[in-house]
Amino acid sequence: MDMSETSRTAIDEVDLMLANARLRDELEPYRDESIDTSTSRMTLRTENEYLASMLAWERAPALPIASWFTPVLELPSPEAIDDETLDRLLVETIDRLYAEKVVLRCTDHLSNRDLYKIIYRDILPCCEKKVEIAGKFLEWRCIEDTETWLRYYADAVDRRRFQEEYEVDLPDSEEPKFRRDLPG
Repeated sequence: MDMSETSRTAIDEVDLMLANARLRDELEPYRDESIDTSTSRMTLRTENEYLASMLAWERAPALPIASWFTPVLELPSPEAIDDETLDRLLVETIDRLYAEKVVLRCTDHLSNRDLYKIIYRDILPCCEKKVEIAGKFLEWRCIEDTETWLRYYADAVDRRRFQEEYEVDLPDSEEPKFRRDLPG
């Protein structure tokens, strides 16, 4: 390493320390026992990314997911549309949700109409923090009960752990009926 690389590394390290101090100061008003700032195993760069993501989370407004779109995403009632229209709107809506960093998981047990109803009834009106962090998504698991997860999505290890922990009979494992290749 030559002298210019050494001085550049030192300057980078100073910049990282200054950024770290600024981030910690900005996070101070939000600190309570729910915020974990123990970052002893992180590099300074990684710690700063972590602190910046915490700060972004704290400052982000909680808005109905439908309001994350311009204009606001409004869908017709599931009862008001035919299957063909619903199928088209479902594909468009899933793509639009993904564009706004909402990823749907565990949907393969649902018919298109049932998935559309969940998006219409549960996802779009739900208030969530919209956080703009590269590579971060809001993951929405479309499961309403543990039995559905055990039946369609839990692997053998998860099923065994659940059975041992709760000492219950498990539902039969099944392949979901509606395989989807969703973005994300």
